[in-house]
Amino acid sequence: MQSQVTTLDAASAGTVELSDAIFNLEPRADLLQRMVRWQTLKRMAGTHHAQDRSEVAVTGKKMYKQKGTGGARHGDKSAPQFRGGGKAFGPKPRSHEIGMPKKVRALALRHALSAKAKAGELVVLDKAESTDGKTKALRQKFEKLGLTNALFIDGAELEPSFTMAARNIPNIDVLPVQGINVYDILRRRKLVLTKAAVEALEARFK
Repeated sequence: MQSQVTTLDAASAGTVELSDAIFNLEPRADLLQRMVRWQTLKRMAGTHHAQDRSEVAVTGKKMYKQKGTGGARHGDKSAPQFRGGGKAFGPKPRSHEIGMPKKVRALALRHALSAKAKAGELVVLDKAESTDGKTKALRQKFEKLGLTNALFIDGAELEPSFTMAARNIPNIDVLPVQGINVYDILRRRKLVLTKAAVEALEARFK
């Protein structure tokens, strides 16, 4: 499939041929959901911790004698039913990560790219460069292109001036092609790929 190439000044820069195996698949919502869930669970720190009855700072002395009080039998105050006692079956530090085969992850990325292309939310940019590194000038160029909520994917190396100018603009993300992922693609309205990013993606999935 062919796509128009544009510049940051909203001028035409010809066309580029996009691989059907990457940008023309029928998107599967179930695959995208699995991938987003895998990414978000992998990001969780898993450092939650509640003290159980062996960890709370209370005395280990028996509360009162076993018999003759007319009340229930109890040991020390660290039991979960008492205020200040330990938490029963509370959370402990652990990894939330789930399994996801490498080939399924690669397929999900292709489906995310295809979903943006099918929805008309894919923009191919000639180059992601800024001559002066000024945020105001870059924001005006983005508005002219209708890019108010977008993810920019460049080649292996990001242009420093462009990255510096874009990082202060709300709802704009800039990543190198090796950092492309399903979650970031779906959380932004538009996906902007440079020609270098397109070439790198096609080489990656060849």
